[in-house]
Amino acid sequence: MMDKLIITAALTGAEVIREQNPNLPVTPAEIAEAAYRCYEAGASIVHVHVHNEDETPTQSAAVFSETIGLIKEKCNIIIIQVSTGGAVGMTAEERLQPVYLKPEMATLSTGSVNFGDDVFLNPPAYMEEFAKVMQKQGIKPEIEVFDAGMINNALQLVKKGLLSEPLHFDFVMGVPGGIPGTLKNLLHLAESIPSGSTWTVAGMGRTELPLGTAAIIMGGHVRVGFEDNIYYEKGVLAESNAQLVERIVCVAGIHSRPVASPDEARRILSLA
Repeated sequence: MMDKLIITAALTGAEVIREQNPNLPVTPAEIAEAAYRCYEAGASIVHVHVHNEDETPTQSAAVFSETIGLIKEKCNIIIIQVSTGGAVGMTAEERLQPVYLKPEMATLSTGSVNFGDDVFLNPPAYMEEFAKVMQKQGIKPEIEVFDAGMINNALQLVKKGLLSEPLHFDFVMGVPGGIPGTLKNLLHLAESIPSGSTWTVAGMGRTELPLGTAAIIMGGHVRVGFEDNIYYEKGVLAESNAQLVERIVCVAGIHSRPVASPDEARRILSLA
């Protein structure tokens, strides 16, 4: 039997701005409200980036702490997953700041990738440092895979004792410069991870819904939200992150795949 479906809501991202979608949550209070609405809609994890007052991305521990505190005030049960990706060009020290707040989960990118016109750098030294810090803080890494070779990089960290199985992967597909968001590629990634691992797919833009639907059928999990896609359908901006969550819940219902609560997600992901 398949596990229940874990839905992650990626609320803001580092690159999206209100000029692209005026419904984007930016302030700590707005992000907390969006997290609560996504929980009500069926999400069990919120993937969190934060911003300065001028909308520029930041990894400031102070801003993360305020945001996480407000999320917990509104919805103490939901799993909070902080981003260590930050924004292109940030140092490892900057990107690691929210990890020291000891959230339940944090992202761990296991390789460098072209990112549009930029390069998202994750050299081996970064990967090892991030894995060590998460291990020391007792945080479950979500291994961010932008291309197939990043799975092998994660397995090298297992061999070095820096990651512990069962592993949890997030296949980030459709980023310009990364692996294209096709069903063939999704099947290849899902078949390439160790037995007993869990996985989520995050499809960029128009690939979000078809890849999410495929993941539901295949036994994987799904990430949706404004970080990945600001549209509900072609030419129609999404009204909220919760609206995108609601659609995946509907698709899961059509395919008779129950949605996991946060505590059920903790069990599936082997969180402490």
